[in-house]
Amino acid sequence: MVMVRRKVMITGMHMGTAMDNRALFQLMSWMSPSYPVGAYTYSHGIEYAVDAGLLSNVEDLISWIADILEHGSGKSDCILLAAAYRAALDGDAGTLRDVAETGHAFASTSEISLETTQQGRAFISVTSDVGPRSENLDALKTLWSGPIVHPVAIGIAAADYSLPLQETLTAYLHGFVSNLVSAAVRVVPLGQTDGQRAIASLADKTEPVIRSAMDATIDDLGSATLMVDWCSSLHETQYTRLFRS
Repeated sequence: MVMVRRKVMITGMHMGTAMDNRALFQLMSWMSPSYPVGAYTYSHGIEYAVDAGLLSNVEDLISWIADILEHGSGKSDCILLAAAYRAALDGDAGTLRDVAETGHAFASTSEISLETTQQGRAFISVTSDVGPRSENLDALKTLWSGPIVHPVAIGIAAADYSLPLQETLTAYLHGFVSNLVSAAVRVVPLGQTDGQRAIASLADKTEPVIRSAMDATIDDLGSATLMVDWCSSLHETQYTRLFRS
């Protein structure tokens, strides 16, 4: 019976269970721009890409973010989130430590590391203040004193709240994509309608990323977005900056 319940939580609606309104409300709250994790202060290298002339219109933006989803942080964040979720659901603090340590080490540049660790810290702080204490986080902190990156923090919280994994991954990527589009709207600049066109165009790109992450482990981590990493590195010394990454 325990294994059946775990399978239902991981696959959510696809096992014939409806995601209840409270769970959906929780996910929407975590991924809302109003959730105080400071996501709006990061561009993931997009600010430098615009300055260098690599992004100048909505078509450029869609292609750029699609690569991040398929080959960069979109993919790796989902793998880390899913791995943390499964370990937390099993109460496996040792595996959680491995996931947390790998997530921290995997950031390709100092600014991307700042982006994900600061958001992870803020997410844990706010979620702990407004919800019940997390036994998984308490157990993890006895084994790992380093920072917990944003997707790992969300994976642990989703398991604590018994939220289905697939829907959590979908909500995470929606928030991730929306934040990158919002940054581009401000610095390209693009109109708000073009921003929404970009988000709509990227919806289909998220599905294979989510499906792959459901069955992946941290051994499947990898990245091939060299231009994103290059832009992120050069952003550190960009003369004028609106964003922290």
